[in-house]
Parts: sequence; structure tokens; C-alpha cells
Amino acid sequence: MKRVVLALGGNALGNTPKEQLDRVKITADAIVKIVKQGYEVIVCHGNGPQVGMINLAFDNQSKAGKSPYMDLPECTAMSQGYIGYHLQQAIDQALSKENISTPVVTMVTQIVVDKNDPAFSNPTKPIGSFYTEEEAKKLMQESNDIYKEDAGRGWRKVVASPKPISIHEKETLNTLINSNHVVIAGGGGGIPIVYENDNSYHGISAVIDKDLAAAKIAELVNADLFVIMTAVDYVAINFGKPNQVNLDEITLEEAEKFINEGQFAAGSMLPKVKATIEFIKSNKNDGKAIICSLEKALEALEGKIGTKIVKSK
Repeated sequence: MKRVVLALGGNALGNTPKEQLDRVKITADAIVKIVKQGYEVIVCHGNGPQVGMINLAFDNQSKAGKSPYMDLPECTAMSQGYIGYHLQQAIDQALSKENISTPVVTMVTQIVVDKNDPAFSNPTKPIGSFYTEEEAKKLMQESNDIYKEDAGRGWRKVVASPKPISIHEKETLNTLINSNHVVIAGGGGGIPIVYENDNSYHGISAVIDKDLAAAKIAELVNADLFVIMTAVDYVAINFGKPNQVNLDEITLEEAEKFINEGQFAAGSMLPKVKATIEFIKSNKNDGKAIICSLEKALEALEGKIGTKIVKSK
């Protein structure tokens, strides 16, 4: 059986609980098509709007004196639970319709980061709702939070985004996969934790890029395929221009060349391409990475669509 890690983009979840319930049904159907073909499947997902919504709710209630303040690691854990619940339920029901008895489980996942990562001195990861510049500046005056303009869409709170080093539950993850479970893991990039010299560990306020976290998971489970499912069928260069070119297959060298040319937007395709590079460089099985649309993920695995990233041609 081939082992595949699927990283879900924001289009798989929506921005509200109601949207999420509707969209996870589409997501589940795409995942079950892959399970039916005999793949071992690990599902990773983002949580940008969700963790921001949870964090903001607790922040507002705390300011009103109605509840204690809730730190970001706990908010991330909550988002893993409720997104995982929706995904797990939808995938399980979709499997049942196909008379497939594969168990589905959501694993609260802690991902190890370096407490000295330079990202902690330069917060860049946007989370939560969009605000006008005036609203954002008012919020910054009222708190220690940092807000920045996000790709012309408005202002958002930003936090540190350190690189993932390992998964605290990697043995549990491999046990579940080896027992033929569909595993939902690394939600929202995982809950960032740091190890101390006395072997203790604790959560830290940060958000790990979910594509990089998924790539780390793919590395640690020795996946054969790493698939990032997004809103487009292909990665493109000269995107949105008359000379746009959709890419069928590119090597690591070509991917890095396009990055250096500034071909991929920082807030959308760039982290996805970087994550595929991380996976391929670390993979022991000559694994392949694919970036494709959610609905056509199985076609991408069959080589009919999507952009494949390989070590060399």
C-alpha cells in the first residue's frame, strides 16, 4: 500500500462552522476516493479563520471579565478538536456509504519547534479576522498584539511561525497508520511546543505553517506521496498574465529557480512549493509531491492533472 499525506487548503473548510459542515462533505468524498484505491491516508488541515475566531472570542470575553484569557496553544488545540470532529464524521460517513470499514481518528498533535527560532523575533503568520487599518491600529493600542496588512485583503493579527522540527506523538501516529486508520493529524500546523533541558515541554504562542507541518509529518511517516490540495489544478508561472504557463512537472532545481524569480505569491503558492521541496529533500523513498485542486486529487495521483515536483527528471 502506498502512503499519502494530504494537506487541505482553506477551500476545504470555509470560514464559518456552517460553511465548514457543508464543505467537509466535498472534502470527505475526495479523500474516500483515494482510500478506495488502497492508499494509506493521513489528512492535515489548516485552521487560520477557526483559531482566530476562537482566540478572539476568548479575548473579548476576558476583556469583559466573563472568562479567563486563553493562550494560543490551547486555542489551536480547540480548533484541532472541532475541525477534526467535522472531518472525522464526514469521512467516516462517506466511507460507510462505500461499505468501507476503515476507522477514522483525529489525533491532537503537538509539533516540536526550537524556542530560539528567529521567527519569534519577527511575527509574520496572519490569523483570525480581517480588519481595517483603523481597527487594527486601535487593537494594537489596546494590547501587545501585532497586526499587519495581508495581501491587500485587510489587516490581521500576526504571530511567530517557527519551523517544525518533529512530532511529539510520532510513534502513536505511525501505530495508527500501520493499523490501517485514516488519521487526521497536525491540524492547523500542530500545537507548537518546545523541549526544555530537563526533558519537560510546554506549548508556546505561535502558528506553524500547515503545509510545512504536513511536509514534516510526511517525512516522519515515510510517505510515498505528499499532496497539497488547493483551489487550482496546477501551479503556474506568470500567474494571471497573458503568458501564464501551467506546470505539469518540475524538478527541485526548477522549483527553487522559480522561487528565486519571485514567481509564487508569499501568501498563497510560495509556502506550498517550499513545503514540497522540504518533503522531497528529506524523503527516503524517492517520494513525489503534487499540488492540485481538492476535487481532482485522485486524478492527480493517477498522473492526469496537477503539478508534480520530483528530485530530477
